[in-house]
Amino acid sequence: MTRFGTAGIRGSVHTEVTPNLALGVGRATAIQARETTDTPTVVVGRDGRTTGSALADALAAGLQSGGADVVRLGQVPTPALAFASQGQRGVMVTASHNPPTDNGLKLFVDGEEYDRELEETIEGLVTSEEPPVAWDRFGESERASVLSEYREAVATYAEQFGADPTGVRVAVDCGTGMASVAAPQVLRALGADVVALNAQVDGHFPARESKPTAETLTDLRAFVRDGEFDFGIGHDGDADRIVIVDSGGEVVHEDTVLAVVAGRYVQESEAADPVVVTTPNASARIDEHVRASGGRTERVRLGALHEGVATAYETGAEGTEVVFAAEPWKHVHTQFGSWIDGVASAAVLTRLVAEAGLDALREPITERPYRKVSIPCPDDEKERVMAAVETALPEAFPEASIDTEYGVRIERDDASWALVRPSGTEPYIRLYAEADDVDALVASVRDVIESV
Repeated sequence: MTRFGTAGIRGSVHTEVTPNLALGVGRATAIQARETTDTPTVVVGRDGRTTGSALADALAAGLQSGGADVVRLGQVPTPALAFASQGQRGVMVTASHNPPTDNGLKLFVDGEEYDRELEETIEGLVTSEEPPVAWDRFGESERASVLSEYREAVATYAEQFGADPTGVRVAVDCGTGMASVAAPQVLRALGADVVALNAQVDGHFPARESKPTAETLTDLRAFVRDGEFDFGIGHDGDADRIVIVDSGGEVVHEDTVLAVVAGRYVQESEAADPVVVTTPNASARIDEHVRASGGRTERVRLGALHEGVATAYETGAEGTEVVFAAEPWKHVHTQFGSWIDGVASAAVLTRLVAEAGLDALREPITERPYRKVSIPCPDDEKERVMAAVETALPEAFPEASIDTEYGVRIERDDASWALVRPSGTEPYIRLYAEADDVDALVASVRDVIESV
């Protein structure tokens, strides 16, 4: 496919995600939905980007001219749009953590992102430029609000875990994104003492880049360190990602955060076979902690957690239960919903910290040095390079076990590992590695990639 990547459609509003594309995707979504429902209802939300209003208008026009009724939710976090799409369909206008010059479209059905087959159907309908339905079949449009209901649902869900966070001090950096209207409010409803930074919606992202990283969260890190907070939280533009900062102002590795939540869900589960679904680039520390907690992990390609959940149930036994699904920074709380939800993660983690403290949550998890490297590679060379790596990497590491289902992943007996995969959105080959001597492992694997 040429438009859909690992997280919907994203790109420049001048050359890729244009109003014309939004119109076409809207009409295609309506036409596809009408195969199962005579007059489908589609909820539409957008993040705070300055181009969001125009794209949402074009999207709604496409949906209505394709025969769907549209419910406009306005500016909402992506997880709130997904929450609202339960029992119907939804489209979110967002480019998540991309720069403000970009925008995107993410499609949902019954709270779950479209799978590859549905995306291929939409792609084909857009390409074929399907005409509008008959004049008397155009859909209706109305406005609605979901924020209060969503925030209340997140808080109620999180109360199952951990302890009352009254007295826990949390700094939340919303990055002038959509977390501004959800994360601080939910944590305060739970009882935490919350100070919010950059908590006004501004699609220019004037405070910092939308993607929360150790480099972009310098203000939050200093604020937490100097203000005697228990921990800090950083969100991206649409509030599906979460980054945790400890009381010393250091970013907690995303795989450690994932392991903490995964282990707790496994421990809480009464299933005979509790499963955590994650991705090939995720650390072995997750497998170790999940296994020690009494569960097991399954892996699925990046951007396809929902597909991994379905596969785990299809291939599992009668007692199989997927208790959590996550890739670094992005968590699906399967007991709450089928979507990635950074606000739910913030709520659950706040209550877990209230119960035990962040240091105690991290203590049982082995944290080895980790690296992620991007190696330039033209898009039209990726297939050839990956085919060559699939042969060359096992030859260079004959003692390692090899998995080639989602890129090429090597694992060694000392729990070190490396993954090589092509980027789905940029002209790079991605290299992920974790080991006690991670720089040596990265250098060895990089030599193999560059040699081919």
